[in-house]
Amino acid sequence: MSLTVSPIAADICVAPQLTPDAMAEVARQGFRSVVNNRPDFEGGADQPTSARIEAAAIAAGLVYRYLPVAGNYQSPEEIAAFAALAAELPRPLLLFCRSGARSTKLYFAAQALG
Repeated sequence: MSLTVSPIAADICVAPQLTPDAMAEVARQGFRSVVNNRPDFEGGADQPTSARIEAAAIAAGLVYRYLPVAGNYQSPEEIAAFAALAAELPRPLLLFCRSGARSTKLYFAAQALG
């Protein structure tokens, strides 16, 4: 399986929508944690749920967190919640959403908090 990731920091990358099947490859590529920023069913009934992705991530030995945020707006509370996650999760860290853009925006907004 080919995994498309884009680095946004030394030990943080973003990716478009990941499936449960991708979690083993995420672990093989050396990631230790995954954050899902895409709300369940945003893309319709065919989108894998967070629960299914989490089960596969845990089975692959990854730490998984679910922090769903809208694509067009992340609240100060969501940004602060992500900053806390980023501070606690083992690295390297992989964030994902539909395209990777909102995860990137969330990361940089959290960085701006200090």
